[in-house]
Amino acid sequence: MITYPILKKGATIGVTAPSSGVEPELHDMFKQACIRSEERGYPVVCGETVWTQDKAKSAYAQVRAKEFNKMMQDENIDIIIPPWGGEILIEIMDKLDFDSFQKKWVLGYSDISVLLLATTLKTGMATAHGTNFVDLRGEYSDETTAMWEKVLSTIEGESITQYSSDKFQKTWDHENLSPVVFHLTEQTEWKTLSGDYATLKGRLLGGCIDIIRHLIGTPYGNIHRFQKESINSEPILWYFENCQLNTTDLRRTLIQMKLADWFDNCSGVIFGRSSANKTVENYDVEEVYKNLEQELNIPIIYDIDCGHVPPQVTLINGAYAEVEVRSGKGKLVQSFN
Repeated sequence: MITYPILKKGATIGVTAPSSGVEPELHDMFKQACIRSEERGYPVVCGETVWTQDKAKSAYAQVRAKEFNKMMQDENIDIIIPPWGGEILIEIMDKLDFDSFQKKWVLGYSDISVLLLATTLKTGMATAHGTNFVDLRGEYSDETTAMWEKVLSTIEGESITQYSSDKFQKTWDHENLSPVVFHLTEQTEWKTLSGDYATLKGRLLGGCIDIIRHLIGTPYGNIHRFQKESINSEPILWYFENCQLNTTDLRRTLIQMKLADWFDNCSGVIFGRSSANKTVENYDVEEVYKNLEQELNIPIIYDIDCGHVPPQVTLINGAYAEVEVRSGKGKLVQSFN
């Protein structure tokens, strides 16, 4: 049985940095996100880890874990949104007190996704893969990003629908500030490997594939136990986004997942847009997708709004999802049951 937190009006946001903190030269940018949040009616409580960054992390693993545990146990904090991702969040995994976590949303992506997936697998509590805190600093959000509030406000037993974006951001342009943070210039197209229509259904699980692959073979990546105990052996609909892997590394990772039985009882796979996926010796990413589709005999959708090429829809680990693609346009319905 999946449990679903709910975002309420006036919820207090806890910002802690279980991966990377904010460098001193970027503190003003981060403070802008705090101001915007307060203006929208969400008070902010910042942990000490937010303000420091050295040696590829905000603080020692014990410090990061202690602060995250404390926020998860604090009744006065309603949702946790880290400032952004990072590199070595996995250092804190064995220091987290999953049994003490209260029911509240954790929202983020990139390195944060290893924390999200592990929390859902260990506790049966839904977690949210979507925007990070710093990217909410704009005067307003684009329609796709802004859906995080409606999605996380969905009542248990109800459903929420999201649609593919109209346009996405190809490159960052920090020199020219935008009131919506992102510079959306390229036409969005959700794609399939079989014609212009596809539909997938299943329980969502996933994240940044660079990161979550490191849960394989650990106590925090027990997919079979989760399927049996939390979702009544329903099929999993995997979603992945690629930050840095070239095509052969992506292929090796997917094969490792297959050999670890992560794709047993799987209804399909959806991949986010990526600026990675560098072709190796004429082996391109579409060929990687085709190989996986043929080997698993499941449908694949790719280039969806998910990950490091914004904007992105809000995907809920543990929710029952129906994903439909028709002529390049996408529809995502998530049911909180």
